[in-house]
Amino acid sequence: MVAAEDAGKAGVADRLGIEPGNVVQEIGWDEDVDDDLRVAIEERIGGDLLDEDADDVVDVVLLWWRDEDGDLVDGLVDATTPLAEDGVIWVLTPKTGRSGYVEPSDIAEAVSTAGLAQTSNINVSADWSATRLVAPKSVKVKR
Repeated sequence: MVAAEDAGKAGVADRLGIEPGNVVQEIGWDEDVDDDLRVAIEERIGGDLLDEDADDVVDVVLLWWRDEDGDLVDGLVDATTPLAEDGVIWVLTPKTGRSGYVEPSDIAEAVSTAGLAQTSNINVSADWSATRLVAPKSVKVKR
């Protein structure tokens, strides 16, 4: 039974594209976050998640976001600051019907305003969904 649970946790880290050795920063931690997800990611990277005050360049930002957390555009812009050029932001929001639920249209609007591109959505736990964001690729000009 334990092996199956460990495989499930590793699967979530896989689905998030977290690789061993990645530097992962966590922003917006609070008592309601999914600790199993956090542990799975830490096991995958072989170290601790960086807190939001870290100054390191990171491969992945986990942005826990709830409706009452303020302006999502500001949160996204702040999350891009430490991000490596090919880094990824995962916005983790409570699922429909949960306290702090964020409308998908609000996320999409904030993503566009912050100059990011939304690439996918996945369920990461019973209470949380994740939206993958990246900086858009620059468009090559044809001559």
